[in-house]
Amino acid sequence: MRKTLIALMFAAALPTVAMAMPDGGPRHDGPHHRGNAPYAQLDLTPEQRQQIGKLKGDGMKAQREITKRYLDKLPAADKKAMQDELKARHDKTDSEIRGLLKPEQQKMFDAQQKERAARKAEWKEFQAWKAEKAGKAQ
Repeated sequence: MRKTLIALMFAAALPTVAMAMPDGGPRHDGPHHRGNAPYAQLDLTPEQRQQIGKLKGDGMKAQREITKRYLDKLPAADKKAMQDELKARHDKTDSEIRGLLKPEQQKMFDAQQKERAARKAEWKEFQAWKAEKAGKAQ
């Protein structure tokens, strides 16, 4: 009788546990990865992921250096026009994103934007100080 009662209790609890699982259960049985990321299906080891991440980071750094090298050759007027266009596009995107948000999300978004602007100003100040210090050292 006791075994039957335990089995009935277990059977009654099972649907509750199954319903508590999101979408009927786990999404996959493999290693954790980011869905459709370029290397998600390769079943990489942690070491491989780390090495690929380093290679991708080095590639991004090289790409920025190449871009900077060519942008430095542009006349000042063209650089200014490009920066203005990029800033206008960035501001437009931010305003479109803000328009999609609920009022409480907009407040958080505005606070994040303000914090980013403060960090950016602090970074520019640091870069100026660093350049000044390097100029004095020479």
